[in-house]
Amino acid sequence: MFANVGWGEMLILVIAGLVILGPERLPGAIRWAAGTLRQAREYLSGATSQLRQDLGPEFDDLREPLSELQKLRGMTPRAALTKHLLDGDDSFLTGNFDAPTKPVSPDGPKPVPAPETPPAEPGVTKFDSDAT
Repeated sequence: MFANVGWGEMLILVIAGLVILGPERLPGAIRWAAGTLRQAREYLSGATSQLRQDLGPEFDDLREPLSELQKLRGMTPRAALTKHLLDGDDSFLTGNFDAPTKPVSPDGPKPVPAPETPPAEPGVTKFDSDAT
């Protein structure tokens, strides 16, 4: 629950508590907050165990979509692209672009033939829909 709260944030919270509540009431407020968190945790664990008893094997079927959501929660855009578009192969994103992907013949790379375009009629301007 407090996995993202570091020591610096805890120190700021304690100092803010000292300023707001004062040194007399701060220990009581900390005890109250800890007790409330403990009760909430016990209530949630009791509700989970009660659901597990009531539903039996169907409880695992309910938890499956939640585990899928948990997997998606930690997925970054790069990981999503790698998984779905590149089938998990991220060498395209991290690889060396100068290295050839296919072996080159000893004669060197062969030139790619240019597509032949028909000669334009005199007086007619060629229209390129992609350029507009």
